[in-house]
Amino acid sequence: MTALVLLSVFIAFIQDSVCQTSVNQPSAPKSVPPGGSVTFTCTTGSSVSSYMAWYQQKPGQTPKLLIYGASTRYGDTPSRFSGSGSGTSFSLTINGVQPEDAGHYYCQQYQNLPHSD
Repeated sequence: MTALVLLSVFIAFIQDSVCQTSVNQPSAPKSVPPGGSVTFTCTTGSSVSSYMAWYQQKPGQTPKLLIYGASTRYGDTPSRFSGSGSGTSFSLTINGVQPEDAGHYYCQQYQNLPHSD
């Protein structure tokens, strides 16, 4: 029996009442065999240029930044992770999925952040 790595993306809907920028991710979990590839997508309601980040979260841990600026790997993020896109459409691809990649993946736009008073 081939082992599968369970990767999931939850709906991330963020709307700022001043900036009116929304972010939407499909929420279906994905099972991928080790060594396989998977792509997650994220769309925004208005252009955020390249101000998109991707995070990985494992159970009991805080989210870990993987990609910022839509395509720049952060810190020691392995090269099997790649981000692309601009404007309103973005994707995160993992080529050569490893068991340690199991977890939840989130996108976040950071061009228009909520204002605090």
